[in-house]
Amino acid sequence: MSAPVTGGPGAGGVNLSPGLGELLALTPDWPMLVAALVVGGLYFWRFAAARRHEVDRARWPVWKAALFGLGLVLWLLVTQSRASALTGQSMALYMGRLMVLAELVPPLLVLGIPRAVALDPRRGLGRVLGLLLDPWVALALWAAVVVFWNVPAGFNASVVSNSAAQLLPALYLLSSLLVWAVVLRPLPAVQPASIGSRGWFGLLAALPMMSVAAVWLYSPRVLYTPYVNALCLWNLTPLENQQLSGWIMMVAGIPAMALAFVQLMAWLIRLADGDSLPKPPAR
Repeated sequence: MSAPVTGGPGAGGVNLSPGLGELLALTPDWPMLVAALVVGGLYFWRFAAARRHEVDRARWPVWKAALFGLGLVLWLLVTQSRASALTGQSMALYMGRLMVLAELVPPLLVLGIPRAVALDPRRGLGRVLGLLLDPWVALALWAAVVVFWNVPAGFNASVVSNSAAQLLPALYLLSSLLVWAVVLRPLPAVQPASIGSRGWFGLLAALPMMSVAAVWLYSPRVLYTPYVNALCLWNLTPLENQQLSGWIMMVAGIPAMALAFVQLMAWLIRLADGDSLPKPPAR
């Protein structure tokens, strides 16, 4: 966790009514910065090389690179800004950053993966990805991150501990990348799942986050020790801060849940069309 912001009114010199410019002021988080730059550098190096061949240009269109670039920008925006230093004064701001990393950045990065990536599911990277992108493995890792880090002991540690505060955004990003990769299926060579199974998976994956959000919304008391008597940003009470965090988490999860319903409807329509087709004549 970054050092507290000084200057301006409020406890400990923290400005309790920061503007957008102050929230977005550069505050480097070096591990995340290095990771984002390495990922972006490798991606755009390979993208530039692919532009030399017509076949590669067809499977790696510019719009995919644009989506990937937007994901990188959002990744840097929420990890390299001064908003990360205000965790102790706003649970809602903290959760907003995590939701960008979990629900906006991963689908953009996944959609940026080129089509028809050649992978052997029985060897090396293909085998590893096949294991990690198994729906049950991805669901277990995602649920573990959401549930453990939102029980009081885990969340309290993420607020007061430097190492935990840096680890949590990375875990949200990595586990959510697996979930979105299962839902969007960018690597069909190692992902044989049908659209129906991906829809059911999407609904199951939404349950842990929606459950935590509901607890925050309807709890009559503040659940996390660091926020019980905290002076919160923008004159919110600690309980209002917690409830706003619940709304942020719930709203952030709606697009993924909506996509899961669309996938299930497409699966049901496909089943209905298949049942209504006449059977081919016997030979």
